[in-house]
Amino acid sequence: MDPWLIWLIIAAVLAVAEIFTLTAALGMLSAAALATAGLAAAGLPPVLQLVAYALVAAVSLLFVRPVALRHLLPPQGPRFGIDALIGKTALAVSEVTGTDGRVRIDGEEWSARSYDDTLVIAPGTTVDVMEISGTTAFVYPRD
Repeated sequence: MDPWLIWLIIAAVLAVAEIFTLTAALGMLSAAALATAGLAAAGLPPVLQLVAYALVAAVSLLFVRPVALRHLLPPQGPRFGIDALIGKTALAVSEVTGTDGRVRIDGEEWSARSYDDTLVIAPGTTVDVMEISGTTAFVYPRD
């Protein structure tokens, strides 16, 4: 069997696998195999075919795939409600433990608990909101 035909079969198998995985990685490897099939048809020796495949695959995975994924994945829209509070900075108004406490988030006072049950957060400490459950903010002290 001719080497270019082997590369063409590899490209087809990788393309079909990409359809099922949707990772864009197998698609890039398929494109590299297709380019190598063209080089093999031009008479490139097998060792140089492997080198060409490795180079094209590496370049496409490192540079093309991130751009393709950025265009495929929708941008994260604005968060509303309590989802917008996650990741914000808050101030401990009273001592915050694994069971009780109060914090001020954007001017509003919330009941709070320490994200790590073993931590005790002193009043006046700056904390990050890690999670919100109902009306309770789970916080962790900022370093």
